[in-house]
Amino acid sequence: MKAIGYRQSLPLTEAESLFDFTAADPVPSGRDLLVEIRAIAVNPVDGKVRLRAQPPAGQTAILGWDAAGIVKATGPDCTLFKPGDEVWYAGDVTRPGCNSELHLVDERIVGKKPRSLSFAQAAALPLTSITAWEMLFERLRIAPGKHPQGQSLLIIGAAGGVGSILTQIASRLTALTVIGTAARPESRDWVLQNGAHHVIDHSQPLSAELKRLGIPQVTHVAALTQTDKHWEQIVESLAPQGHLCLIDDPPSIDVKLLKKKSIALHWELMFTRSMFQTPDMIAQHHLLNEVSVLVDAGVIRSTFADHFGKICAENLKKAQSLIESGQSRGKIVLEGF
Repeated sequence: MKAIGYRQSLPLTEAESLFDFTAADPVPSGRDLLVEIRAIAVNPVDGKVRLRAQPPAGQTAILGWDAAGIVKATGPDCTLFKPGDEVWYAGDVTRPGCNSELHLVDERIVGKKPRSLSFAQAAALPLTSITAWEMLFERLRIAPGKHPQGQSLLIIGAAGGVGSILTQIASRLTALTVIGTAARPESRDWVLQNGAHHVIDHSQPLSAELKRLGIPQVTHVAALTQTDKHWEQIVESLAPQGHLCLIDDPPSIDVKLLKKKSIALHWELMFTRSMFQTPDMIAQHHLLNEVSVLVDAGVIRSTFADHFGKICAENLKKAQSLIESGQSRGKIVLEGF
């Protein structure tokens, strides 16, 4: 099968940072599905793994954790899918990624692809949907439904991949007042299109921006990017007994600042269930199926923003470069080999 991989942790300017190669076709066992990859999306985690996880000497690692495709074969213990099913998923960061023609994935973290979306449109959603859903309903413990409880959510980095879907889920499935942050006019428009009630500029002090809206403090914060840069402003903007959830990797934060307000700190990593084979691992199968229904019903739209062509090393480098620049909006998708 065709695949894209790397042998050394190198910057994208280096020719060997990502390269095309041919690998043996994988064979499913246990609860694994063998999926024929039709489209993939590119995420910040791709670059983080490339730069931090050096493959063992002589081995080639494959990145990619957002895919849509067709089940080609199933392992002997599979019960949820059959060959020919159209699926979508984000995969398992401890296993080879989906930047290959064929891919093995545990069926418990796979969902049925929305019928109303193309493979490219669908590939943009799994990782961010799982992250946003788990963050909102499991970590921050927001109650679904339109029953006002006076709660508000500040989403830092609302124009990015996770922010784009979190804004939709929060504004359409809960009673939260949703405030997104964006610095550029086109990003601001994107956040509003996704359903945010307000947009503030994260290049300015967050607390001052909120007060400009007449919102002195928020009950919840989803910090998706540059948490360390905004840390003191986040603490100031949160109401006493508020909740804060992070997904990024700040080099250092002073958690003691949370004590005075009894702020609860949560972390979200959508790979936790698959990484540790948790007893509730199948929750991601159910979650993706529920999101699929919401997409087909028109409640949630794909956050597909840019199509970078076929799946190859050259196009993956371009996509990862844009993401690493911090200027991307929505999701970048590649399709076909």
